Amino acid sequence: MEKKTLSFQAEVKQLLHLVAHSLYSNKEIFLRELISNASDACDKLRFEALNRNDLYEDQPNLEIHVTFDKAARTIIVSDNGIGLSAEEAIANLGTIAKSGTREFMDKLSGDQQKDAQLIGQFGVGFYSGFIVADRITVESRRAGLEPEEGVRWSSDGTGDFEVETITRERRGTDVILHLRESETDFLNRWRLKSIISRYSDHISLPILMRKEEWDKDKGEYVLKDEWETVNQAAALWTRPKGEITEEQYHEFYKQISYDTEAPLAYTHNRVEGRTEYTQLLYIPAKAPFDLWNRDKRGGVKLYVKRVFIMDDAEALMPVYLRFVKGVVDSADLPLNVSRELLQESRDVKAIREGCTKRVLSMLEDLAENQKDKYAQFWTEFGAVLKEGVGEDHANRERIAKLLRFASTQADEGVSLADYVSRMKDGQEAIYYITADTLAAAKNSPQLEIFRKKGIEVLLLTDRVDEWMLTYLYEFDGKPLQSVAKGAVDLGKLQDEEEKKKAEQAAEAFKPVLERLKEVLKDKAKDVRVTTRLVDSPACLVTEEGEMSGHLARLLKQAGQKAPGVKPVLEVNAEHPLVRKLEGNDRFEDLAHILFDQALLAEGGQLDDPAAYVRRINTLLVS
Repeated sequence: MEKKTLSFQAEVKQLLHLVAHSLYSNKEIFLRELISNASDACDKLRFEALNRNDLYEDQPNLEIHVTFDKAARTIIVSDNGIGLSAEEAIANLGTIAKSGTREFMDKLSGDQQKDAQLIGQFGVGFYSGFIVADRITVESRRAGLEPEEGVRWSSDGTGDFEVETITRERRGTDVILHLRESETDFLNRWRLKSIISRYSDHISLPILMRKEEWDKDKGEYVLKDEWETVNQAAALWTRPKGEITEEQYHEFYKQISYDTEAPLAYTHNRVEGRTEYTQLLYIPAKAPFDLWNRDKRGGVKLYVKRVFIMDDAEALMPVYLRFVKGVVDSADLPLNVSRELLQESRDVKAIREGCTKRVLSMLEDLAENQKDKYAQFWTEFGAVLKEGVGEDHANRERIAKLLRFASTQADEGVSLADYVSRMKDGQEAIYYITADTLAAAKNSPQLEIFRKKGIEVLLLTDRVDEWMLTYLYEFDGKPLQSVAKGAVDLGKLQDEEEKKKAEQAAEAFKPVLERLKEVLKDKAKDVRVTTRLVDSPACLVTEEGEMSGHLARLLKQAGQKAPGVKPVLEVNAEHPLVRKLEGNDRFEDLAHILFDQALLAEGGQLDDPAAYVRRINTLLVS
């Protein structure tokens, strides 16, 4: 193929402009990204060579070389991995298929200082070279192709790139950075070596640099034709824990997660038994932008006997723990394992169960011994962990103990165990209410009798809570009961005098109730006197076993059809507004206002807001 000039994909043009002109903090990240790409290329060769050993050609040892040339002002990152064909160079270096590209560019919009560490998070690491280079040349040959089928790709990052066929004896790839004049401080062995030590020490392949010696005649250090390994060249998870510093654990986490912050917690273990594997798992400090995408693959990488098999092996971690990052290295799985085999393997099931229990143990330790860290975790990931109540029956009790809620006694951090320990004598249930917001839950009329009696109620405001409660029936032998479902029954907490008074009020108010039922028959399933209200005139409840109004609203917001369940209107027979109903000429208007106000108080939407306003206005001027 003769030299051709092609245009970048439109999004790449925007990206290159941002990289060249906006990313100016922590520029050294480019070397981490290029070495990471080189390591991936070697991993891919090792995997493909499982079935085609000839791909190694005459270079069985996989290596990464980093060199520089002060005179030419270049840095070269070389690998003898899988390499690129001409078609792959055009496809992989000229377009970006990653869905995260748009989010990456959105992150870099605005006037705040841009952080180059963002670049790795969205699969665009190669382009980080343009942070320091005004031109990048890539020379490569794919393993298994003839020397005459090599390719040279070159671009100055302004919108076009050139590609041509070359003869290249060695398989693999050379990435040649032509540095800007302002970036020549990177043409320094000590600087490059320190960057490698900081960001890439964990890479399991040897990273080689030429040694230096002092030249008396030139009065400077010169490079020798002798190479040395400048990293540990051993996968971090395979090394004894006593030899690994916390900083190294943190840097490895940042490398595999593209996070800029240290993890909240991590665990490193070798599991022995019928299934042998090593796990190095991390809990991030911050939630990623795509946390709520349940279709996104997990963040755990799978290795078999230190051979990389696949990224984001979702079979190794349940969906509700999709925020966990890390590495699992198995000694037992077949090296040519496919995603289909992975789903069915008994060994993988054992690894998944082991990893799940290890993560839950980490969370239990945080909850018990580092409450501030656990509170931070809960803020970021608590709503996702709640999914496990319904998805992981085997660990439901452990997950239930990790749940945290707001309540009428605290705005956050209340565990079910805390609640049970504070239950009043004679209290038989754990009471809760669901709402769209904490303010709506706190001010719900349904809570009035509970406040009066000092009974704590959990306030649940996450969208996942209604779904979770269909699986969480009880805790520590105490049933969970919604204060907005069924007739209020406080059991031993309600004395006989109160019950008798409520029955007398209901009997005396019967004619009004019957008329209310008739007027509101299209809106309310029933109307009854209640003891749950103290200051409010009315509230809406649903019968036990029926869908709550809050869940029905969530389904509608999600575009799903909710069953048409009519609520029950409960009225406070002692309230002046309810008393005003008796013998009132505007009985029907008052009845509808009473219902609509109760609906608004629980966060519902009126079917006919204009009619409500008209009725209110009529009463105000009468």
